[in-house]
Amino acid sequence: MRKSHPVRRAVLAGAATVSGIVLLLSLKPASDPGSAQAAGQAPPAAAGQAPQGGVNGAVTGDAAQTQYGAVQVRLTMNNGKITQAEAVQAPKGGRSDQITASSVPRLNQAAVAAQSAEIDAVSGATYTSAGYKKSLQSALDKAKASAGAQQGSGNAQTLTGDVAQTQYGPVQVRVTVAGGKITKAEAVQAPKGGRSDQITSSSVPRLNQAAVAAGSADIDAVSGATYTSAGYKKSLQSALDKAPAGGGSSQAAGSGGGQAATQTLTGSVAQTQYGPVQVRVTVAGGKITKAEAVQAPKGGRSDQITSSSVPRLNQAAVAAGSADIDAVSGATYTSAGYKQSLQSALDQAGG
Repeated sequence: MRKSHPVRRAVLAGAATVSGIVLLLSLKPASDPGSAQAAGQAPPAAAGQAPQGGVNGAVTGDAAQTQYGAVQVRLTMNNGKITQAEAVQAPKGGRSDQITASSVPRLNQAAVAAQSAEIDAVSGATYTSAGYKKSLQSALDKAKASAGAQQGSGNAQTLTGDVAQTQYGPVQVRVTVAGGKITKAEAVQAPKGGRSDQITSSSVPRLNQAAVAAGSADIDAVSGATYTSAGYKKSLQSALDKAPAGGGSSQAAGSGGGQAATQTLTGSVAQTQYGPVQVRVTVAGGKITKAEAVQAPKGGRSDQITSSSVPRLNQAAVAAGSADIDAVSGATYTSAGYKQSLQSALDQAGG
């Protein structure tokens, strides 16, 4: 039998290969994201995506505690999109300074690029990255709640309270508010380990039910769970304080006065060298009508400094109508923490 010429065999094999590639390309799945977009179908939204719907201004997430210090993220948003991300708190001192300086700018860029908290951890900065993502998600939750309020008071909002530290561990509450009423309450953090497991499993469901029934943080402590109850109520009130004016009933929003123009806003906890500082303000008609420190350094010398400086800081906040106030002489750390928490509260009002 006559043998095929080697050149002819090579040409035939090449033609077959090209034909196979063309066939495979013609069978490209329609599920390809680019194809779906070209067909006018939007790709599915990623979890934790930045809320759309006209959210503008600065939104500050809750401070996330890590093994090396607190991390807190502030977002600048334009029409629901993240235009800038920055860490207003990050671990510092010793080796942490170098890690923070290297990792935080990359995390900021990642947040803007992803438009969500679904970002990769920076190598060598595991704890900082985890804290950053947690605070970033908190900021997005607040923006989402604000967007929901703008679309109508009947829309449901999910509000996460600040972490309340107790003798046996942190407590943090998340509520769903719809039509001005609390429709769901849950503890996303609660004391655990040893005896705390039993107390938490017994008390938290009852506290959740009480919050929904009362529609406010004015609930009774569960017997045998005094510390958990106190932390729950504190975080619950913080969550309700974050409900924007017009986004719920006066009771759920914490205004108590029934006036849509009045808001009570609790800032994030600012950690200082001598203890946490947290500020709550009442805003009416775009002005601060009342300011108070719900947390301030205490114990020893701190008691005297707090009692002297906090009333002056409260007065300064009302007079200035902003966080642009002078530090009180002799209370540098308390003043800095006060201003930081005050700014966080005002960010929630878009001020």
